[in-house]
Amino acid sequence: MYEELKKQAAGVAAELCEKAGLKKGQILVVGCSTSEVCGDKIGSNSNLDAAKAVFAGIYEVTKERGIYLAAQCCEHLNRAIIIEAEAAKGMDIVNAVPQPKAGGSFATTAYNNFEHPVTLEEIRADAGLDIGDTLIGMHLKKVAVPVRLENHEIGRAHISAARVRPKFIGGIRAGYDDSLL
Repeated sequence: MYEELKKQAAGVAAELCEKAGLKKGQILVVGCSTSEVCGDKIGSNSNLDAAKAVFAGIYEVTKERGIYLAAQCCEHLNRAIIIEAEAAKGMDIVNAVPQPKAGGSFATTAYNNFEHPVTLEEIRADAGLDIGDTLIGMHLKKVAVPVRLENHEIGRAHISAARVRPKFIGGIRAGYDDSLL
């Protein structure tokens, strides 16, 4: 089961990276309810083994592309973010360490697997992956645009995905192509 979760997570992450046009150095924020992945109600059955599988699949994809993975904690840590210290330069670091039932299994797994993890109160990511309806929108840059994925489940969890684009202020530029950014 866990190998299948890893494979599904890697496939979803790769598809989002491609469709969002993510480049080296950009940030992908992921919120993940392992309860939902396992078919339970969000927040009811945190599962470290499921988190390890999903994290491994996503982290392999982001790491090989040079994209920073940001893991959103659960509401018990106010949806704080776990990220590599080098991606957090100039950002305000907070003092919190996630645990499976206070931060969530996915964020705990990220904290335990990153080389130099830090916790941030907030971030403005370039794309997002919401596994199990965890509400990652607060951590995306403006303007978030939905990305429709072919694979829209990991385990039993519903997947939503988004990328961002610059704001249009004062009208749309003729010939605008955000894939050049």
